[in-house]
Amino acid sequence: MLGAALTFFYALLLFDAPRRLFRDSDAGWHIRTGERIVDERSLPRTDPYSFSRPGAPWFAWEWGSDVLMGMAHRLGGLRGVALLYLAAIAACTWLWFRLHWALEGDFLLACAMASPMLSTVNMHWLARPHVLGWVLLLAWLLYAVRPHGRFSGRDAAVVAGLSLVWTNLHASFFLLPVMALLFAIAQWSRWFAAAALVASATTFINPYGWTLHWHVYQYLTSGELLAQVGEFQTFNFQAEGAAQIIVTVALAAVGATLAAIKKQWSGALVLALFFVLALRSARALPVLALLLPFANSAISATLRENKRLESLLRYSANLRRLEYGFRGYAWAPVVLLAGLLVLRGSASGFPADEFPVAAAAHLPEQARLFAPDKFGGYLIYHFRGERKVFFDGRSDFYGVPFMKRYVDMVQLRPGWLEEWNRWRFTHALLPVRYSLVDALPRLGWRETYRDSTAVLLAAPPALQEGTP
Repeated sequence: MLGAALTFFYALLLFDAPRRLFRDSDAGWHIRTGERIVDERSLPRTDPYSFSRPGAPWFAWEWGSDVLMGMAHRLGGLRGVALLYLAAIAACTWLWFRLHWALEGDFLLACAMASPMLSTVNMHWLARPHVLGWVLLLAWLLYAVRPHGRFSGRDAAVVAGLSLVWTNLHASFFLLPVMALLFAIAQWSRWFAAAALVASATTFINPYGWTLHWHVYQYLTSGELLAQVGEFQTFNFQAEGAAQIIVTVALAAVGATLAAIKKQWSGALVLALFFVLALRSARALPVLALLLPFANSAISATLRENKRLESLLRYSANLRRLEYGFRGYAWAPVVLLAGLLVLRGSASGFPADEFPVAAAAHLPEQARLFAPDKFGGYLIYHFRGERKVFFDGRSDFYGVPFMKRYVDMVQLRPGWLEEWNRWRFTHALLPVRYSLVDALPRLGWRETYRDSTAVLLAAPPALQEGTP
């Protein structure tokens, strides 16, 4: 509980969660979609937000998270959404430490691993559904590593419940049956085989049936599409502040090796799998960090064989007993209440140095607006989904051909002007460093607003005439 509370206040006060949780504009359309679902009591079937693909089939594959975000927003605005995700982040730390103890990991090692873990996961601390997926992943692993007898009705209910909630919250739901299958293979276990079957069957209980699975499969296997999405690219280990993330990867590699030596096959398999995935995609790095308790288990088992470390390990165990005094769950509402009071006095919301917070007020009501995907989700939020956008962060919806033409325009590649003119934009809202900011005035476009974040340009009157 102490680790969870420290994480909560670190994220709130030092990480600046009230602003940094919203540094990805996808939070905007998630919130508005959730509010729409609550108001209409039905799920969207066609796109309500864009003029580039009006009425095209679309479904909210993370609708449960959208509803939670929409309701939190109705209750407390963006501060309410921030509190929801701060609670989820703190829950991750609490479950993460619990997983260490369940796997008989060493106390001091767990504390040492906390720093690289937090430094790795906070790269994706965002007000987006994947954080809720992390909570469910750790909850499943904590249940999975406890001693099991025969697969009982209670086990089936717990696994089915976790799978049902996960399927309707985030697209990572397939991790539950996949990990259960890995554990079944590693331990040659009927319990995990049954869990994998129950979890797999339960994933079909969602508003979209099997089409959800097909959609997720197509999305995650489309190399051409994922190549257009930055968070699915290989992490730059040369980047500033990457040292802690490198430590995370190294700990996972050591843990996987020692787990294999100790014949802890479950830990070896999951660590090895996500080690490879993390090298391929930055999106997998936080999950690898959340799996470090398996590395602790293997490293601790190795250290306990060394008699010279016996006193140090005993000292660590004694410190672990002191931690028992901070397990009071009654502190959770106190922490949340304190967080709410701090949030009420803070400036929560999309950072004005990253999004057109001021520029949005200068947009003409009938503008046919070009804005990059980074701005799209914010504009959906700002205008409550009532003004249509050209592009936003729903890469699975817009698809590869559209995204390639978009990249051609923003990078001024050959043929960009023909594609630009085809859309008959009347206005362009651009980050100040975009190439289009210099290119459009040479075509007669007029600057009507500028601040340190965004530039608003208007098309020549001749181009605006007859624009639908």
